[in-house]
Amino acid sequence: MLSLQKASNILSAFSAEQPEWGVRALAAHLGVPRATAHAYLAGLTGAGFLRRTPAGKYRLSWHLAEMGAQLTASLPWFPEARSLITRLALEVRCVAFLCILEGEEVVAAIRERHPDADIDLPLDIYLPATSTASGKILYAHADITPKTFAPCTQSSITTLDEWHTEVARVGRLGYAYSIEEWIPGQCTLGVPYHYAGALVAAIGVQMSAERYLREERAVRERVLDIVREAEGLS
Repeated sequence: MLSLQKASNILSAFSAEQPEWGVRALAAHLGVPRATAHAYLAGLTGAGFLRRTPAGKYRLSWHLAEMGAQLTASLPWFPEARSLITRLALEVRCVAFLCILEGEEVVAAIRERHPDADIDLPLDIYLPATSTASGKILYAHADITPKTFAPCTQSSITTLDEWHTEVARVGRLGYAYSIEEWIPGQCTLGVPYHYAGALVAAIGVQMSAERYLREERAVRERVLDIVREAEGLS
């Protein structure tokens, strides 16, 4: 059976730059046998997530767009949050993100990149909670204690004592940061995003460690101002 994580990895391979895949190319991309890639593609096509082209390749199905529209329509705060992410990316000249919590999974629901941002757009959908600013905010708010720790870099949190110290800092400051804890050479700043008085997401910016450490205070103040202004309008 095709697991949800495998399905996510396959669907994530489709992009504006790579809108379609053949079996051979996808197998090489995933590092799996052709028969396995074919089974994955056939399963996702049968489920309505992919469609097969006349040339025998595979593309995303419009069924996904319909499902996405249904999801966002069920979240009254989502359109305003998407506009906020666009504004953050433009004004801070960075990668801006919005993450939500599904169970104990930290999901990157929106990411946008300014053309002049000094890092590429990360493509991960599921993020390590203990190594990211968004994970720290969402876990702290939900009072979730990590079952395991993902040592993504040498700077990642790896013990429960370190985690409790970090959660206390997030509560004291009202925001979180990740200094090369997830991706070497990159930093993120995350802040809570509220709608109708409830925390619904973590929102923030991502950039090179060099720029973040050089402009930390200015970046933090600008992000907090923008998010607070947006919350005041919601």
